[in-house]
Amino acid sequence: MQNQIEGERIQLPSIAILPSLRTTMPVLNPFPRIYQDEENNVDTESQDSIVFGSDEEAPSARTTPKWYRGGGPRPWNSVLKLRALGSRLFSTKDPEQRARKRLLWRKLFIVFLVLSFFGAVAAITYISLVAALIHRLNPPKVNSGLQYIVDTWKPDSTGAYKFEWRDDFSRDIIPKNCHSHNDYWRSVPLYEALAAGCVSVEADIWLTDDNELLVSHSWKSTKRERTLKSLYLDPLTTIFTKRNVSVASTADKDIGMFDTAPNVSTILLIDFKSDGHKTWPVLLEQLQPLREQNWLTYFDGEQLVRGPLTVVGTGNTPFDLVQQNNTNRFIFFDAPLDDISNPSYTSQNSYYASIAMNEAIGRLWTGSFSSRQIDALRGLIEAAKDKALVSRYWDTPSWPISLRDKVWFQLTDMDVGMLNVDALTSATRWNWNWCTVAGLNLCGNR
Repeated sequence: MQNQIEGERIQLPSIAILPSLRTTMPVLNPFPRIYQDEENNVDTESQDSIVFGSDEEAPSARTTPKWYRGGGPRPWNSVLKLRALGSRLFSTKDPEQRARKRLLWRKLFIVFLVLSFFGAVAAITYISLVAALIHRLNPPKVNSGLQYIVDTWKPDSTGAYKFEWRDDFSRDIIPKNCHSHNDYWRSVPLYEALAAGCVSVEADIWLTDDNELLVSHSWKSTKRERTLKSLYLDPLTTIFTKRNVSVASTADKDIGMFDTAPNVSTILLIDFKSDGHKTWPVLLEQLQPLREQNWLTYFDGEQLVRGPLTVVGTGNTPFDLVQQNNTNRFIFFDAPLDDISNPSYTSQNSYYASIAMNEAIGRLWTGSFSSRQIDALRGLIEAAKDKALVSRYWDTPSWPISLRDKVWFQLTDMDVGMLNVDALTSATRWNWNWCTVAGLNLCGNR
């Protein structure tokens, strides 16, 4: 059967007997099959085209094609290259040269170890010295009744925080001429500033439809329980009652908040955020209980009588309503410091004379005061002092710390009336000369 099939194959008509096809079909060139042997680095351009005919024998094994890049990433390539580099460095037939190279590398390694050791020792010494310096310069916490309130304070939606009264309420606290800017943002409004020794605090108020005064920087962040009474007026009433402070009309007795300086009056700066004329009568009504206790500083038409608490209005406070009450004035005005020459502002109707620092002297582009800026600051401070008003610059730089401290130094050196601060601890308890040591800010922004 097999022989028959083979015979039939031989008898098939050959393509050579079809002349018509030979003349019409194009002659195809043989397709060159190019292969690359990557292991032997054979140049593909030098390879001849291989055409397998019917009588030729195909190669037994195929080489790797040119387009093939198998094997994936080789993680040991870098290691092998380093080993090859080391081998080239030390590959020399001269034993003495090889020994010198090994000795050189050994010396470099020893130098590296020595430098690393001394670097680690220097770093540890630096950190230890800074830690010791911080521990030495960090002021100890004052142990007083006010500090106890700060440590144990909890929010109370029903009114002022109730606490156990202690006789050491203001013990060892030295009052300072600093103003707690936006005091209501602090963890413990009022008490935290008093514990630091600041004699002035600030509250921004918003009038509601039901004649309540809410304390907040913006209307959208107001909360029903954070009122002027709950955060400030009620706590102050409790403090004055417990301390049994003298009334404003008693000249020969202590009237203040602090044991170390009992004649210092606490300042409550109230920033009117809503309509001033609508807010004014509501504020008068809420302050009336303190006025009846004779705790408020007032002007009776002839003289100014200092009390334990002085209330000052700023923002949208209507100056015309402040002036209107000539015989029983207990809300005073925050006069514009840049208009201090205006004869309308006197110590009988105003207490502060304030301005933003940028508006007064411009920005501190170079990180320090120019002579023109210093003259402008000093001139306004002296003008306020001539009118018996307390000068205050707000919106002072708070960062970087070195610039903040430089501004504090300059203002206190010019005898500014009140230093506007956000960082209570840094302003009242740290030595500003040591706030920046070895490039580190030790005081921070507290």
